[in-house]
Amino acid sequence: MSAAVEKLRPDYAPDVEELELELLLEALVQRFGFDFRSHDRATLKRKLFALLQRRGLRTLSQLQDRVLHDMATSAALLRALSVPSASMFDDPLEAMHLLAVAEQCLPGAPLPKVWLADCAGAEQAWTVAVLLAERQLLWRTEIYATVSSDALLEEAVTASIAPERMAACQQRYQQAGGCGRLADYFQPEDGALVPLPQLRSRITWAQYNLVTDASFNEFQLIVCRRALPDFGPLLRHRVLQLFDDSLAMLGVLGIDRELDDKEPLARRYQQVVAREPWYKRIA
Repeated sequence: MSAAVEKLRPDYAPDVEELELELLLEALVQRFGFDFRSHDRATLKRKLFALLQRRGLRTLSQLQDRVLHDMATSAALLRALSVPSASMFDDPLEAMHLLAVAEQCLPGAPLPKVWLADCAGAEQAWTVAVLLAERQLLWRTEIYATVSSDALLEEAVTASIAPERMAACQQRYQQAGGCGRLADYFQPEDGALVPLPQLRSRITWAQYNLVTDASFNEFQLIVCRRALPDFGPLLRHRVLQLFDDSLAMLGVLGIDRELDDKEPLARRYQQVVAREPWYKRIA
């Protein structure tokens, strides 16, 4: 535990804290239907104690009380435990890899589908749409971007970007191999910028829970690189099986780290980017 947290909790008792954590996670299931019980505990604690400090609270029990009786606190907690929002082209190398595998797995399908599972907000989806548009792959491809809560869904569908941010995004876009003007994919709206209608129409947003929901379509490309690090071993196995159930033959899966040879699904996949966790389903 960090020194900052130790100062915040001078009476820190590990067994009490574990009990508080279990009760808080159970409360989230019972009250809101969100199940974080199988998430990695170290990651959960780091996010929760950061929220405690921001809210001026001392214990997880105090946080639980606020969460159950104050909608603003419950919304803040669910946001804190979700995938952080991404900026457009914030990882140029990831964007390059995604485009390379998309050019392999999308052209051969009659109606290609891409799933951004636990999408890191609107700008991650816009990044993918721009990449596919550059290679003339977007206009026959459906992008399904799913998020874990209705609040995140509302954020995504109403998102915009400030014009002054476009220069930095343009630089990262060029680092990812972009060869045009990123601004050409956007139009002004109420003092901000939003994607052109032909881009937005290719993105379908939906609320979807990776912990509890079942496969809902067959995809040629599934990307989930930012949520998986938060999952404990059992939940990670469950989600990888879900992706396997949802991925078409010769489709590509982009995840957070390379598959271990001991993982049950490893033999069904072939790595398509050297030393990077992008895999084609071959069986």
